[in-house]
Amino acid sequence: MKPDESRGGSWAQRLREGPRKPAGAQEGGPGRTPSGGRTVSGALPESTIEIAAASGPEQMIKLQEVFKTFYLGKHSGRKLQWQTTLGHAVLKAEFKEGKKEFQVSLFQTLVLLMFNEGDGFSFEDIKMATGIEDGELRRTLQSLACGKARVLVKSPKGREVEDGDKFIFNGEFKHKLFRIKINQIQMKETVEEQVSTTERVFQDRQYQIDAAIVRIMKMRKTLGHNLLVSELYNQLKFPVKPGDLKKRIESLIDRDYMERDQDSPNQYRYVA
Repeated sequence: MKPDESRGGSWAQRLREGPRKPAGAQEGGPGRTPSGGRTVSGALPESTIEIAAASGPEQMIKLQEVFKTFYLGKHSGRKLQWQTTLGHAVLKAEFKEGKKEFQVSLFQTLVLLMFNEGDGFSFEDIKMATGIEDGELRRTLQSLACGKARVLVKSPKGREVEDGDKFIFNGEFKHKLFRIKINQIQMKETVEEQVSTTERVFQDRQYQIDAAIVRIMKMRKTLGHNLLVSELYNQLKFPVKPGDLKKRIESLIDRDYMERDQDSPNQYRYVA
């Protein structure tokens, strides 16, 4: 790679050069996060690793400190945290085919800037140099070496990033576009997380079913089982099994929101 002196290296990040207030950043609420991923403390529940802790490039750390000094000078008694998972940059690289620009995340930026210092690094080298968390680094390297825009070449080849893998700069990289966005690889849910998500969704839907039953019975006062189920299917916006509806009806009867007719068990009466 040939260095780009006008942009500070062949992988040159475009960062704000002055202490400007982040567009959309709000005190006490979420806002849009410009380059560098800065937001006010408490805005979003994301990773808040300092760039310095992740061994970021000197020019990025310097600009971070400039803005931090500016912001704390304007707002005393506040704490500024950096949402590094929301940061992004535009890097310029030179290949045999010509120059390209890449829109990448902050973690992708930290990895790519290492290749200004050498053409190849091991997974362990990159992890030690960037300080990025293990799982996040594996997804970052997957996006750069195993995705559609492979600016790095992984050895040995494969879809997964393993300990001991080597990565080299892909000088033969070709793409029809001049500016290319490299998306991060999304984290896959574990089986436990999938079960937990399903349980939370089911719990939320139970409340919606209960509210719909009470609403219908309060309006109709007396209703047969089949008519009640039919009304529920008309009102609910998500799929539900008849057995689940029956369980919610029984639960409301146990809690004295409604009762069965003594002469006709399939007839329900609303309890005021």
